[in-house]
Amino acid sequence: MKLDVFLRLLKQHAIWFVLIPLVTAATAFYLTRNEVKTYKSEATLYTGLASGYTLLTDKLASSMDRSTSAFDNLLSTLGSKETMLQVSVGLLADHLQLEQPDSLVLGAEGFQKLQQEIPENVRAELPILASNADLRMALDSLAKLPTANPIKSLLLNSDTYYSISHITEKLKASPRKNTNDVLMMEYEANDPAVAQRTLTYAIEALNKRNTYFKTSETKSVVGFYEEKLKQAKDRLDAADAALRAFGTNHRVLDYDEEARNVAASREALISEYNQEKMRRNGAKAALDALNKRTGQQSGVQLASADLNAKQRKLSEAENQLANARAYNQPKSAIVRLQAAVNQASEDLKASAQKYDAISDNSDALPQQTIAADRLAKSLEYEESSAKLEVYEKRIQEYEAKTNEYSPLGSQIRQLNRNLALAEKEYTDLLDQVDQSRTREKDVSVGGKLDILDAPNFPLAPLASKRKQLVIVSIGVGIFIALLLTALRFWLDKRIKSPEQAEELIGRPVTAMFPTVKNPMAYSKVTRASRSMFEQLLNSINIEIAQVTNKPFPPIITLFSVRPEQGKTWVSNGLIRLYAEADLRIACCYPRKTGTERREDKLGVTYLPYTARPDFMNVTSLEYLLDHDADFDVTQYDRILLELPPLINHQIPVYMMKQSALSLLVIDANAAWGRTEKQLLGLFERVTQQPILTVLNRVGGDYLENTSRAEVGDSAPAPKRALHPQRSDR
Repeated sequence: MKLDVFLRLLKQHAIWFVLIPLVTAATAFYLTRNEVKTYKSEATLYTGLASGYTLLTDKLASSMDRSTSAFDNLLSTLGSKETMLQVSVGLLADHLQLEQPDSLVLGAEGFQKLQQEIPENVRAELPILASNADLRMALDSLAKLPTANPIKSLLLNSDTYYSISHITEKLKASPRKNTNDVLMMEYEANDPAVAQRTLTYAIEALNKRNTYFKTSETKSVVGFYEEKLKQAKDRLDAADAALRAFGTNHRVLDYDEEARNVAASREALISEYNQEKMRRNGAKAALDALNKRTGQQSGVQLASADLNAKQRKLSEAENQLANARAYNQPKSAIVRLQAAVNQASEDLKASAQKYDAISDNSDALPQQTIAADRLAKSLEYEESSAKLEVYEKRIQEYEAKTNEYSPLGSQIRQLNRNLALAEKEYTDLLDQVDQSRTREKDVSVGGKLDILDAPNFPLAPLASKRKQLVIVSIGVGIFIALLLTALRFWLDKRIKSPEQAEELIGRPVTAMFPTVKNPMAYSKVTRASRSMFEQLLNSINIEIAQVTNKPFPPIITLFSVRPEQGKTWVSNGLIRLYAEADLRIACCYPRKTGTERREDKLGVTYLPYTARPDFMNVTSLEYLLDHDADFDVTQYDRILLELPPLINHQIPVYMMKQSALSLLVIDANAAWGRTEKQLLGLFERVTQQPILTVLNRVGGDYLENTSRAEVGDSAPAPKRALHPQRSDR
């Protein structure tokens, strides 16, 4: 929306911007006629959340600004239901113990209202004469009962000083500007004593609950770490006891030292064993050589004995053969004996060769020397064998010791590792316990909120808000007027301005006429209308001059989508100007009553016609007009043709081809929607000719201020006066 359109819209609805704010202001003024006086008590608390010095300040590597979250937690604690309940219980306990109104505790009005809220039978059940602490405890118990009771209703559901919701609404707390170390608190009530005491109890409850929460958190943390430390101490003692029991059970004073000693002794024993084994093997080799030599000497003797035996066997065989021959034994016996002789001869030769071989290889050592050496080496071999048996037994003992120490090593390493882990866990938890105890002490020291300014007793009420409410109501009224104006503008589909008309219709506005109520008066609107008719006539003449393919005289068609748009008004204005120019004009218009007949006035011929059922098939004006109209087209210089509204009549398709141009007349207060757009589109497709848009009954703000000199005072009197715009046929 453009600025000028917005300003015109405000001007059109100026009465709304006067009446609605006046109504809202009067309503606010009336409703606040019995405004209750309000008193405000204020207090200031020092929190130390941002820059306070604590036990942990020096231990921090850099300052941590926890003021935002800590302040949010503080405000959440203050606004909690339990805190508000403590405040309301404390305030109610003080007021119940009053026997008469006290301006420093509770005024007369509040005292009377409290007497009505809590009757005597309920008071009798309360320990009012007891201490304030006992009374508070009783009230707190009644407020937390699951069943309904007057005290619970007063604290939770009423609209009195003691209502939790009322206190929450009126109690305000915020940090002081540019710092989170200071908490500003205020409370408003219609009784100054109630305002002060409520704020006092709020500070007391906040301080108590804030300290409780902080210390309870640190106590739970300290208890947790102390329990963990106790468990770690038990594990450390168990690991130490397991290590001591291991040393006692296995008689190990120092496993690493003993393991090294066993390994060294075992290596030395193995070295001695190997050396002794080499000596035994040497003695065995020497003994074997001596035994071999001894065997060689016995072999010579055996070979000599064998040779002698073979000789005796050969002699015996030869003797038997000689006897057999001598005694003429059978040939077979001789042959057998001969074979025995031959065999004995061969055996003798082999024994002789063996004897020669043994005799040639002998070292020929003395038998006594060989026997002495053999005895010495035998003794040495037996001695070494005995030592090796001792060494092997000792090595087996070391092997058993080693096999025993191997699993013990892994066990003792595991025990030492468990002991080291238990010691580390114990020392870490001991540090955690020290830190948590330090933080506990830090919280207990710095957890309390210090009161910088105690709640004051307000002596004067706050300034009345009646004037502010009236001003706000005026603003609300203006806003409502703007909202209604905007809603009317958005929901109203009527054409309100030339710019909107051009946007909705999609065509430029050639002329726009104001609302003329008195055509005979020579005023601003009549001057503007005359000037606009002159501009419209110029546009029509220019368009006619461009047309070369239409018959003469040119036909100027005036049409509208809906009735009562002002076609007759525009037609009369054009006729007046054409008449002043001495042009012969024919005005064809549709009948409304059926009694209209041809009229000739001041050189203008008015020709009525009937919109027949075959109106769309009319091809010419002669066919459209009555036969008795005596219409001769050659007698006129211009013909004005008014068409009936398109929304309920047909379009003369064929006759429109003879029209030179058309004037679309639209009332500025008429609606322009989908139907109007469709009918205008159909008309454009049918005519295919220039269409000039005329906007009628436009507001005066859209018209130029035309002076008397511009239209001319010396102009001849019009032969035809301007007619009212609602005389549309």
